[in-house]
Amino acid sequence: MKGSRNSGFTLIELMIVVAIIAILAAIAIPAYQDYNIRAQAAAGLAEISSGRSAFESKLLAEGITSYSTADIGLPSSTARCAISISPGDSGYIRCQLTGNPIISGKVVTLQRNSSGHWSCVTDIASEKHRPEGCNP
Repeated sequence: MKGSRNSGFTLIELMIVVAIIAILAAIAIPAYQDYNIRAQAAAGLAEISSGRSAFESKLLAEGITSYSTADIGLPSSTARCAISISPGDSGYIRCQLTGNPIISGKVVTLQRNSSGHWSCVTDIASEKHRPEGCNP
């Protein structure tokens, strides 16, 4: 039989490909999960950030020191967080996160000091999961 060569992959070649895919997956899956957690935390921060200007407006322009989340244009809850506020000179806008179990129940807070400076504070322990600019 002239030219009867088997064409295809040997078992060792297939095992090498499977091993390479497994190594890549072992690296990629945890990196993706960390990215996803950080994205959820950043989305929570983004949802409350829009309330800062209305918060300032109520406090400074209107002189009102008692108002609700609806008064500053924020819902009391979203798919990402439960939102609460503490009006006043040293008030805050807070997002209690939902979603991934690693950050579920954690809090991202936009805090205002009496001089009008806003800062982001969170109780998310891992730096890789915190939104950029938020400190513990």
